[in-house]
Amino acid sequence: MEGSNLLLMALVYLAAGVLAVPVAQRLGLGSVLGYLVAGLLIGPSALAFVHDPAEVMHFAEFGVVIMLFLIGLEVQPSLLWHMRTAFFGLGGLQVLLSGLALAAIGVAFGLDWQAAVALGFILSLSSTAVVLQSLEEKGLRKTPTGQAAQGILLFQDVATIPMIAALPLLADDNVSNAAETGLLKGYPAWVHAAAVIGAVVIVIVVGRFLMRPALRYIAKIRSREIFTAAALLLVVGVSLLMQAVGLSAALGAFLAGVVLADSEFRRELEGDIEPFRGLLLGLFFMSVGASVNLALAAQHLGLLAAMVFGLMTVKTAIVYGIMRVFGIPSRTAAQTGAALSQGGEFAFVLLGLASAAGVIAADVSSLSVAAVAISMALTPFALILYERLAGPGFSSKPEPEAGALEHEPDVIVAGFGRFGQIAARLLMVNKFNISTLDASAEQVELVRRFGRRVYYGDATRLDLLRAAGAAQAKLLIVAIDDRDQAEALVEIAKQYFPNLTILARAYDRRHAYRLLDRGAHVVERETFEGGLAIGEKALRALGLAPEAAAKASASFRRHDEDMVAALAKVWGDEEKFAVALRETSDRMNQLLAADLEETPPEPAR
Repeated sequence: MEGSNLLLMALVYLAAGVLAVPVAQRLGLGSVLGYLVAGLLIGPSALAFVHDPAEVMHFAEFGVVIMLFLIGLEVQPSLLWHMRTAFFGLGGLQVLLSGLALAAIGVAFGLDWQAAVALGFILSLSSTAVVLQSLEEKGLRKTPTGQAAQGILLFQDVATIPMIAALPLLADDNVSNAAETGLLKGYPAWVHAAAVIGAVVIVIVVGRFLMRPALRYIAKIRSREIFTAAALLLVVGVSLLMQAVGLSAALGAFLAGVVLADSEFRRELEGDIEPFRGLLLGLFFMSVGASVNLALAAQHLGLLAAMVFGLMTVKTAIVYGIMRVFGIPSRTAAQTGAALSQGGEFAFVLLGLASAAGVIAADVSSLSVAAVAISMALTPFALILYERLAGPGFSSKPEPEAGALEHEPDVIVAGFGRFGQIAARLLMVNKFNISTLDASAEQVELVRRFGRRVYYGDATRLDLLRAAGAAQAKLLIVAIDDRDQAEALVEIAKQYFPNLTILARAYDRRHAYRLLDRGAHVVERETFEGGLAIGEKALRALGLAPEAAAKASASFRRHDEDMVAALAKVWGDEEKFAVALRETSDRMNQLLAADLEETPPEPAR
């Protein structure tokens, strides 16, 4: 009976998500709001298909743990230093000032200081999913508005960790309760402190000195399933360890991600875990929606409207003021404020924790969940309102400013062997941002010994290409040894990332035609230029003057490229191709001979 109930509940949640999310995305509201609305409809306050959303919430909270692990993977010291102004300056001040301002308003409306502080800082967070989607749709991701917003959002994501850790301390009796959990029940406080420090040290040691070699070994045996299982094992193991010493599982997952942020397996880990995060977070948001008390919201409709308006107004004003203090133009400051004015998805997590710990009353938490959801839904309209009020002088797409943050790749290089390294090094010395992938764990390990930043992963995986930044990059260089894999990558990139110009390495002429047929824009045969260069040097060694040898080489290159273009028209028909190959080869020899007759070779002096 229990099994059939579980299957029925799974059917209800999946059906609600599949039906509601596409509609929400079509309306421009985003997947998060789609999940919330789906949960609201199936919950006890509406259609009552689900009577106890808390049963699912415990399982769905694992999605939050995975999200924190992925956020930890993004916290690289080099990235934070590159984003220091937006991350530490704008992000730090935004969370601090918004939290304090909203807490002061809460105290003014009769909340005790603990609840007001908790609620204020929870509501200071914005929605990464909603903001980035809105900016992407309006083409603002790479403008100063998008860059500032991304820096602030990254700080907010990191700030959830100390918030999770601090929430129990705001409850009157929770300090003692926290010490009475897990394996340390009954032990004195100094034992708990030592256990916490020891757990953190274990995570760092295991992540840096044991997990990396283990992942390297798994990568060498090329078993994707085992690699995914190892990644999940790490997340679950670290989370359980943290819970055992009385800390948050999310904190442990975040710490594990930070430890592996600079490893060569970061991209592969992101690609493997991302599907679990999406599914479990969707389930989590539906559980949140199902737990919303519609009767309470209707009873306090005026208060709810005031909460939404006050939240969005206060956050917009604070972001605007901070950015103006940093010397950022008014139009960028106002647009960023409008983009970040809503509450965030982490508010649902933190409100649940605060309510469970007794820091925030259940009715206040329920109203706050509704206010956050409504503010998220209003974000696209807030940006539209900004554009209407700002007028022509406040363009929604300002020119990039000096010092603007840009950590997205210009080029993705797939395959970092002999061929790929040459192209990548040329681009890097010319100050272009490169994202590199190689499917050989041995090659990645070897190259990293020489200080090159290369990530392990199969570039033909769509999720891994996305994680590497294919949606934002300008070029894709396909330098993979395996001919079939190279063709598959070109086909995938052409289909899913039309923004990419694809430059591909071909094994030979036939392979070049197959790559062009699948969508490559430029194809380079791997031995052609090397063979041509050695041929030119051979001419010089045989007595031709350097100028004559160079001219002969250039003539051969030009006619060969013309021949390749001519043969492409009959590629696919073996009989016609063979006839055309003979004819074009004879014609090329005649043209080369004619060129030599016009400028007879001169002996070297």
